[in-house]
This record gives sequence, structure tokens and C-alpha cells, in this order.
Amino acid sequence: MIRVLVADDHAIVRKGLVQVISQTLDIKVTAEAECADDVFTAVRSGSFDVVVLDLNLGTDSGIQVLKSLQAELPDLPVLILSMHPEQHFAVRTLRAGASGYLNKDSAPNDLVKAIRRLADGRRYVSADVAEELVSELHEDNDGPLHARLSDREFEVLRHIASGKTVSEIADMLALSVKTIGTYRSRVLDKMNMRNNAELTHYAIKNKLVF
Repeated sequence: MIRVLVADDHAIVRKGLVQVISQTLDIKVTAEAECADDVFTAVRSGSFDVVVLDLNLGTDSGIQVLKSLQAELPDLPVLILSMHPEQHFAVRTLRAGASGYLNKDSAPNDLVKAIRRLADGRRYVSADVAEELVSELHEDNDGPLHARLSDREFEVLRHIASGKTVSEIADMLALSVKTIGTYRSRVLDKMNMRNNAELTHYAIKNKLVF
């Protein structure tokens, strides 16, 4: 039996995932989580074969949760679920340690297939993601502007584009206002942009925020 932890901050989505998985004979959801604290409480008190992790857990960044999970339990496979386009997030999460990436628009049988593959010690990506991974091997592939950002810079970009102030971002990430200001400056510099308005326009155009 494949034991799964499902982590998603939306109760309806979480229950839907549980319902899909419950229709299989070899996979069972043995715990649910709606925030980062719930995730770590679960993995420290139980045993799982796969974690299905939403990219956004409320105010918690799925990428940062993923990195912390990898540091604490490096052999635990994590499947990232996201509503965001694969071409903008999949490679970043795979680099951060995810064993697979699945868009929430995917068919239910894709979720089951992905969980089984991860439990078997393999990785799961769509054909489009696989193609992007291959394309990154070519030296002449510059990629999108946001690909130049570190994970933390990328996170700050998305918060800025969502309309949050530097102070609000600092509170959410438990960092100082000065540190967030430094990240913002790096983002502007790396993306050759002048202000928050340009960052916001870019993020919306590229579907980094909704």
C-alpha cells in the first residue's frame, strides 16, 4: 500500500484529491495538511511513501516547504501540484528537489500515475516539461527573464506582483524590510526593469500570478 500525505490549503481541492486517490486499491491517503506546520507535524509523526504538495499553502511557499522537507527527509518523494503553467514553475521545483510536477488541470488518472511512479523511485513530468528540461541543456537558450532569479527572488517577485508592500512581504517571509528591499533591487536589476509596475505587468502577462 502506497501511503500518501496530501497538502493543500483549499479544503475542497484537498478533498477532491483524496476522493480521486480513494478509488484506487494500492494507494491510500493516510494524512492531510492545510499549511506548512501541518506538513511537518505529519511527516515527523507518521510514515509516508509520497507527499502531494500544493505549490501555494496559503501564505507559505511550496518551494520553501519543499526545500525544508528535502533537508529533513531527503529520501521522501514530493509531487508538486500547481494551477500555474508548467513552463514557469516545473523546472524550478524540480531543481529544488521535487520528484514530480503536475498541473491541477491534469486528468485524475495522471495524478494516480504520478504517485505510483514516485513511490517506485522514479520521477514524473509531462512531455512539455521534459522538452523544456532538454532545451535548457542548449547553451543558446536564455529562457524567460524570471528564470534568472533565485527561488527567494522569484517568490518576492510574485508577492510584489500580487500587490503586497515590502513590509507585508517581510512579515510573511519572516525577514527584515531591508532584506526584502535588497531582494526587490536584485529582481529589478536581473530583469532589467525599473519599478513594481513593470514587474507586475510582466508577472501577469506570463501568468506568474492570477
